[in-house]
Amino acid sequence: MSGYLDLSKFYDKLNAGIDYSVWADGIEATFARFLPEKPEIVLDLACGTGKMTAELARRGYDMIGVDLSAEMLSIAARDRSAKNILWLMQDMRSFELYGSVGAVVCCLDAVNCLLTTDDLKKCFATVHNYLDPNGLFIFDVNSPYKFENIFADNAYILEEDGVFCGWRNFYNKKTRICDFYLTFFEKKGEKYSRYDENQREKCYSEKQLESALKSCGFCVRGFFGSPDLAPLEENTERIFVVAQKI
Repeated sequence: MSGYLDLSKFYDKLNAGIDYSVWADGIEATFARFLPEKPEIVLDLACGTGKMTAELARRGYDMIGVDLSAEMLSIAARDRSAKNILWLMQDMRSFELYGSVGAVVCCLDAVNCLLTTDDLKKCFATVHNYLDPNGLFIFDVNSPYKFENIFADNAYILEEDGVFCGWRNFYNKKTRICDFYLTFFEKKGEKYSRYDENQREKCYSEKQLESALKSCGFCVRGFFGSPDLAPLEENTERIFVVAQKI
């Protein structure tokens, strides 16, 4: 799994278009649909800079944020708008908690960063271990459509609030792994500072995800096209998965 040494500085700017409030509405709607009552404790796995963790904490959930990146967690801990969040620097494949939780959420395609089926199952098994009986595991992945048509071998230029990013992709159809080569230029006065970052993601099909989840003791409640559980379409770019501990 790749780190986020330089990307952590620009992560929120590059994701400025994400409405975490709307996404959290979808998570709460999922709780209401599949659970008899709202969970008290929720784990945000691979929480990054903690935007979703803080949003759910403001809604009254006792939140735990787990991430492998010290840089990401450092940014997350600066947000004083949501209190009493437990931040833990741990690997999503082998994390340890002090007890079980009612639900686990994992947002922004962090599951795609697990590059082997073995790592995928390790993560799912650990999530299963710390979930309450019938607890929910809600996560999203970049879809095969997105890997094959949007990422592919394309290049993109992104610019947001003084940060310029050149983004090149190389997708291996055989291994189904996409390499992302990112170059950031941050404006500092009249000069720019350059940062380079490489990331990798693995493309997983619905069949592969369902197989891995079932092998770890989950029942798959559905694959959806949005946080509010809209149906999948042919050109869906992000697949939302709801699984329940048996």
